Amino acid sequence: MAGYRCHIADRQISHLRFVLKLHLIRSYDACKFFGSATVPPKNFIRRLILAIIAIYSRNMVKTALITGITGQDGYYLSQLLLAQGYRVIGLVPPDRQANVAKLGSLAAKIQICAVDLTDSTALLQVVEKLQPQEIYNLAAPSFVPDSWNDPLGTLDLITGTATRLLTAVRQVGLATRFYQASSSEMFGDVDRSPQDEETPFRPMNPYGAAKLHAHWTMVHQRQRYGLFACSGILYNHESPLRPPAFVTRKVTLAAASIKLGLRDTLEMGNLDAKRDWGYAGDYVEVMWQMLQAKEPQDYVIGTGQLHSVMDLVKIAFECMGLDWTRYVVVNPKLFRPDEHFQLLANPTKAKSNLGWEPKVSFEVLIEKMVLKDLERLKTGSIAPAIS
Repeated sequence: MAGYRCHIADRQISHLRFVLKLHLIRSYDACKFFGSATVPPKNFIRRLILAIIAIYSRNMVKTALITGITGQDGYYLSQLLLAQGYRVIGLVPPDRQANVAKLGSLAAKIQICAVDLTDSTALLQVVEKLQPQEIYNLAAPSFVPDSWNDPLGTLDLITGTATRLLTAVRQVGLATRFYQASSSEMFGDVDRSPQDEETPFRPMNPYGAAKLHAHWTMVHQRQRYGLFACSGILYNHESPLRPPAFVTRKVTLAAASIKLGLRDTLEMGNLDAKRDWGYAGDYVEVMWQMLQAKEPQDYVIGTGQLHSVMDLVKIAFECMGLDWTRYVVVNPKLFRPDEHFQLLANPTKAKSNLGWEPKVSFEVLIEKMVLKDLERLKTGSIAPAIS
């Protein structure tokens, strides 16, 4: 068993746990010594200790566990929760701890628990020790096409982690609220547009299939065991933190590089491909809102607006005062086979039930990304795109 290591100062909870155990064990032993017929079972004592700790914890700072904390969504979600006064703890595999540096100054404000996400026992111990009020399961490969290279690994990371965490919450007996990061990739080869919570799922890649498996696992545990677990079916959401492998960041980095004379052209695939793109900072807000609701429900989250890759390119280059037609070269070899279908969200339910609407427009989002890439290039903190 790989186990886990948590660097967390929580003396109040530890002291309370120690005192409760001491008194209850003494009472238990005294009952046995005097032959009482009402000796409570040890399992009852353990559950009583956890219940008292949970009540005590509610009057303290809320604790949120986040898997995938070093990714784009993990960053913005951590930022949001810290502003709300949470204690934020990232569950990070031991071999991925170097990625914590990607969080920049935010890393000093959160706590990291090194744990193997494939180890059920270790995750159970983490959940029992930390007693979180909320868990946000964002763990997934960062780039969808990569899932074809390791379908089983993708399945275990996405579905396995969700299953192990949900099981841990249930076994420990907590009232933890659980958020599962689902994806529009679950809809896949859609036969209707826009899509809502009732649209059939038809995933077209291992990533979408794994997300769907995790989604149904969460639904089944909610239905069978009464867990407060919900799913956000999120459409494409971007930010300056996106890796350059994503088309939005590929374009904004290229536009900034061309503006500074660091490259001459940008090679692109299908400019007519369309996506429902939103801002990641807006989307983590609705993740949090889902866990504050009275009842756990699943929501489709997107802008409800389609923009083409050509729109993306045009806006990015215009932000730099450039005519995109002079620099962009279309290469048919870069066309993707899954670009014939259109994923478009119908977020009516989220607006109606949670009062959520995206705040940052597509134009403002792309401008944010281009200007940030321009700043990075000027300071030398990143290299210009070369392809």
